[in-house]
Amino acid sequence: MAPPNAGIYQLLLWLPEPLTLVVGRLGEVRLAAGYWVYTGSAARGLAARVARHQATDKPLHWHIDHLTSRVGVLEVRLLPLAAGECAVAQATAALPGANQPVTGFGSSDCRAGCRAHLTWLGPSADAWRT
Repeated sequence: MAPPNAGIYQLLLWLPEPLTLVVGRLGEVRLAAGYWVYTGSAARGLAARVARHQATDKPLHWHIDHLTSRVGVLEVRLLPLAAGECAVAQATAALPGANQPVTGFGSSDCRAGCRAHLTWLGPSADAWRT
């Protein structure tokens, strides 16, 4: 049984214009304008993890920190840990028009073979919200 403060989280972000970041070992990353969803998980401390991602002034530890230090989080979706981080990331990537242009972003420790855990949705987040 998962601890009570464990789960999957998704962060919805909006980039009004393209953004270039240097992200750890991934190097230079170019992100298109539009909505982006990052999928992550916490085996414990879910609330603290989400709060950390919502802060802009923080040490850059995870790939997503490089993005959330520059762009605010619009929405957060929480799911049970049993949903599986990779399954949720893959379902998000399968939404109409979605893609994962930055191979390895957020999935460097993934054992399920995910391309990434950061997904571009394009100019609308409607498919993700339903």
